[in-house]
Amino acid sequence: MAGSNPEALFSLIPSVDKILFHPKIQRLLSVYSSTFVKHIVTSTLNDLRNSIRKNQLTQENLNFDSVVDRICVVAERRLRPNLLTLVNATGVVVHTNLGRSPLSRKVAERILEVATSYSNLEYDLEKGSRGQRNSHLNSLIEELTGAQAVLAVNNNAAAVLLALGTLAKGKEVIVSRGELIEIGGSFRIPEVMAQSGAILREVGATNRTHPRDYVQAINENTALILKVHTSNYRIIGFTREISLDELVKIGREYNLPTMMDLGSGCLVDLSPFGLPDEVTVQEVIAKGIDIVSFSGDKLLGGPQAGILVGEKDYISLMGANPLARALRMDKLTLAGLEATLQEYISQAGPTGSIPTLAMIGKSSDELMIDAQEIAQVLESELRGQAQISVEQGIGRVGGGALPMSDLVGPRVSIRPTVFSAARLENSLRKGDPPVITIVKEGSVLIDPRTLLDNQAQIIPGLIVEAFKRIKN
Repeated sequence: MAGSNPEALFSLIPSVDKILFHPKIQRLLSVYSSTFVKHIVTSTLNDLRNSIRKNQLTQENLNFDSVVDRICVVAERRLRPNLLTLVNATGVVVHTNLGRSPLSRKVAERILEVATSYSNLEYDLEKGSRGQRNSHLNSLIEELTGAQAVLAVNNNAAAVLLALGTLAKGKEVIVSRGELIEIGGSFRIPEVMAQSGAILREVGATNRTHPRDYVQAINENTALILKVHTSNYRIIGFTREISLDELVKIGREYNLPTMMDLGSGCLVDLSPFGLPDEVTVQEVIAKGIDIVSFSGDKLLGGPQAGILVGEKDYISLMGANPLARALRMDKLTLAGLEATLQEYISQAGPTGSIPTLAMIGKSSDELMIDAQEIAQVLESELRGQAQISVEQGIGRVGGGALPMSDLVGPRVSIRPTVFSAARLENSLRKGDPPVITIVKEGSVLIDPRTLLDNQAQIIPGLIVEAFKRIKN
């Protein structure tokens, strides 16, 4: 029952000075600044006063130790990071909402080295003068793709914005109607083009665009021919799109630069994993496309970045654009990107050392071992509380890549018998660490494909704890 005498309750609220001398608060003061701790104390006391005014507290709630404990709880919540590491059990490898591609330990260690020291970010050690930050990537990109030059910015939308703003500001860019895609966060290619100052010239129909459509659209104000890789959807049936050979032929005949927004940025042949449909950056460059843009944190498996590769003259023009400075990546991202690219030329190769590619390449037999072990532990620990089974499922590459391709493999199905699957999903999502799952037909599904490091060993315990939280 809430207190009926607010004035009497107000008098029970301890003073700030008294609270600051409590041993628990002294421990906070030994770690955190007095300004921060005092702010937590005063804001918590203000909240108590507001609760008294609303007749929500009793005398017991205002016991001195109870008030101190409340302050400590508030402090813990304030100090807890908002950006948490979690367990991705969805089977979606490049999960945009969960941070896309995780980096390898080796790449993370390289970022730490650069973060905790000075570096030659923009310093030419040979000349002893100012250098260019993108020069650190040149030899790697040339080795991997055959491109003459590279310019890296903070994401692929920025790369497209920079390219169009440099090569086609105030002029027309020809693009097929069937390639005017929408990317994450409701951003659309036409909107990015509008921000660049380029003028969109749509050609063809949604499902069919012919070489003649491009040729008929060329005029004295045409600056660029753009092809956009529809990596996040497919149009099937009665379709026609211009080939890279046809695009290059038109560009050279009319002396116009050609560009391809490749998006997902694949550098390896994925056909051995049953994913034959993804064109690689190397293939596009070899066809003669002048500029290619792609993401660093999708199929490349690195940090968030937008990478422009291609003809040196065009890349140099983009680098000289003042917008390039506003969109440039920082030293930590550059270190992570360089270290990721180095994995591609290592003896072991990228499919074993880059987590994204390793997850995509896992066989059903490998995954079955993890799935069965998880299921066995759960069957033992959750007797009578859930039906546990291993079933065949379909994962996804994710990140807007390979929408028609399935990653077939086993997954663990957990069907609670005493509460709903939705309650279990909610409890897992709010655990420490959070576990992100999929709910389907009354079951919570755990896909071992996207479990990292030792997560296959710890996830049964996290699930058992989630059951306990619900029961309590």
